[in-house]
Amino acid sequence: MDRSVILTVVGSDRPGLTRAIAEAVYAAGGNWLESHLSRLGGKYVGSVLVELPEERLDELEAAVRGIDALGIKVEIIAAAESEDQSGQSLAIEIVGQDRPGIVREVTAVLAGLSVNIEDFISKIEGSAWSGAPLFRARVQMVLPADLSTDKVREALEAISSEVMVDFDREPASS
Repeated sequence: MDRSVILTVVGSDRPGLTRAIAEAVYAAGGNWLESHLSRLGGKYVGSVLVELPEERLDELEAAVRGIDALGIKVEIIAAAESEDQSGQSLAIEIVGQDRPGIVREVTAVLAGLSVNIEDFISKIEGSAWSGAPLFRARVQMVLPADLSTDKVREALEAISSEVMVDFDREPASS
């Protein structure tokens, strides 16, 4: 029987780390399904969803110990059963002047609306005009069935007059 696991990785960034993880997955008979891998704060960080035969989990654990020897910490976590989310899937981009607490404010608004965040990617960049730090986030979410996109926009834009919210024209795929 196949089992899904998540590999979490963090370590010093250098060439070949993604290949080392891919080799470990392949050596254990695993199938690399999804991943989020990036350089963050000068470190290599991320997660990989893998499916493999349950009887080969020990092989993956042994292969991961070999990656640990390369100076990257890899942990294996059992994946949860996939649950169907009811509601409207939506992707938005939020842009505003950066300041401490902006992520807390955005996520508090979304939680208050019972929105489930499925993916949250953020960064700070310089403003084209002033050079001041600009907060930019891309959020993939599922709205409750009774929540309109207008209500989401109003609630997020109420955080500050400097926050703009753009919605994807096409509904996001889940």
